[in-house]
Amino acid sequence: MKKLFQIFFLIAILASCKTVKKVSGIQEAINKKDTSQTVMIVEAPKVDSAAVVKSIMDKVIKSKIDFKTFNAKIKVDYTSANNSDKYTTYLSMYKDSIIYIKVIGSFLGIPGEGLQVKITKDSVVLVKKVGDKYVQKRSIDFLQEATEIPFDFYTLQDILIGNPVFLDNNIVSYREGNAQLLVFMIGDIFKHLITLSNADFSVVHSKLDDVDIQRNRTCDISFLNYVNLGPYRFSTYRNIVVSEKSKLDVNLDFKEFSLNEPLKYTFEVPKNYKRK
Repeated sequence: MKKLFQIFFLIAILASCKTVKKVSGIQEAINKKDTSQTVMIVEAPKVDSAAVVKSIMDKVIKSKIDFKTFNAKIKVDYTSANNSDKYTTYLSMYKDSIIYIKVIGSFLGIPGEGLQVKITKDSVVLVKKVGDKYVQKRSIDFLQEATEIPFDFYTLQDILIGNPVFLDNNIVSYREGNAQLLVFMIGDIFKHLITLSNADFSVVHSKLDDVDIQRNRTCDISFLNYVNLGPYRFSTYRNIVVSEKSKLDVNLDFKEFSLNEPLKYTFEVPKNYKRK
């Protein structure tokens, strides 16, 4: 079950790290297909203007999706070094309160409705519905244990709705072009290169690298096919490429999605399932 959970949250998003290597230019680095290369902005001056930093961060924060409830049906297609698979995930969230996840399809070779997850601010409940059926309840710390990423409830919530995560005010450098704004920031845990659209400051691309160079992971996330969702811009297609010792390539295709409607995919824990 832990392996299933790891794969699901890799699909949502994974942080990354790799030894910093210089490249000839920032756009060239972003376009490189080899995601094992850590992107570093070369010869860009350190941002020392508080006004510029505040303006950039205010625009990014202002573009984040705010909501009361969110429902989605997501077609998932992933390829790893060992196998590939396709399945459907149903998601319902009540902001700052609860997240329901239901996975249906040939999930890691398991046919049918293989996994249900209920997440609150302090707990995670997993229900395995095929084979050796059981219920497992863990603390919210299980998110970090299963993914080895500093997840809390609120970070996961932003990941699923499509908001940028691991933003930091320590902006090292930035570059503005005709269509895009590229910002490189370093936090306590991650180095983050984020590409924003100049038109509406939606996220085009996000690259995360671990500050600890002893780790050997890297992650590139592309946000595509934006549509209007109420007053917000919502990415309906996302590509996630994660490289560590091996490579994981995941596509998320949001087929249905809605804001501020009643939750669609809630569930009750079966009483006859054994507890672990």
